[in-house]
Amino acid sequence: MQDFSGRVAVVTGGASGVGKCICTQLAEQGAHVVIVDIDPKRIEATRSAIESAGSGRVLGIACDITREEDVRALAAKVFAEFPTVHLLFNNAGVGLGEAAKKMWDIPMSDWRWGLDVNVLGVVHGIAAFVPRMLAAGEEGVVINTSSTNGGLRSLPNTPIYAATKAAVTSISEVLHQQLLREGGKLRAAILFPGPHTVNTGILASGEVRPAQYVDNEDQKKVAYRTMDDLLKTTGLQMKLTEPEEVAEFALAGVKSGRFWLIPENPDGDRMIATRTEQILARQDPPSAW
Repeated sequence: MQDFSGRVAVVTGGASGVGKCICTQLAEQGAHVVIVDIDPKRIEATRSAIESAGSGRVLGIACDITREEDVRALAAKVFAEFPTVHLLFNNAGVGLGEAAKKMWDIPMSDWRWGLDVNVLGVVHGIAAFVPRMLAAGEEGVVINTSSTNGGLRSLPNTPIYAATKAAVTSISEVLHQQLLREGGKLRAAILFPGPHTVNTGILASGEVRPAQYVDNEDQKKVAYRTMDDLLKTTGLQMKLTEPEEVAEFALAGVKSGRFWLIPENPDGDRMIATRTEQILARQDPPSAW
């Protein structure tokens, strides 16, 4: 897919971070864009900001992707507006305040929220949109957002996040194979944002956390609104990748027809290679990366 002009794109988590940048850049390239998010106010702000960015239509639809019925209703609304969808970005994701906790001490509500958004949100998107996209018979791509943390190797301080992104990688590989059996017009891709920690507001996810996933008010507290805030407060020295860079990389990867959308990163590549070698040698995982 070399040209996005006139194509229809649905982006979950589209009102902030990487999703917002994907929506903006797609609009600039002439696509019709559907911004999907759980926060109506944030959707409208994003829609207004990018409405004049291109020649295509820009719609905003509020949706809780943890709810199958909401995502199926989303698909019905989109297909009532457009004959098909060419690009489905299952991008919405949340981070949790899990870094200072032992895995066995993390509340089950944290696990349920992480799994429901990061994993079932992807599954719901596939189930609601892929059959309709296949039926339309047009070229299309389903892009699922994973992470090198969990998706390629797991860091010890984020057990929920790493587990969910490992699941997204597996789901995406299976989707790739199954879509090939359907004839190849619709294909899959998996995005690993980077090459460094992405400067988004994922650490502030608690603000939009639904009540059914809240056992105590601490779960809704926001310590850092962006990764840059984290660095300024803690004095940590680390490189950041801006969400605009991730969006640009993702769209270029879609155009190239690649499945693995993994940015070049020598340090990350060495970690992946080391993990693969340890598996083949039947060695224990390292105590830390």
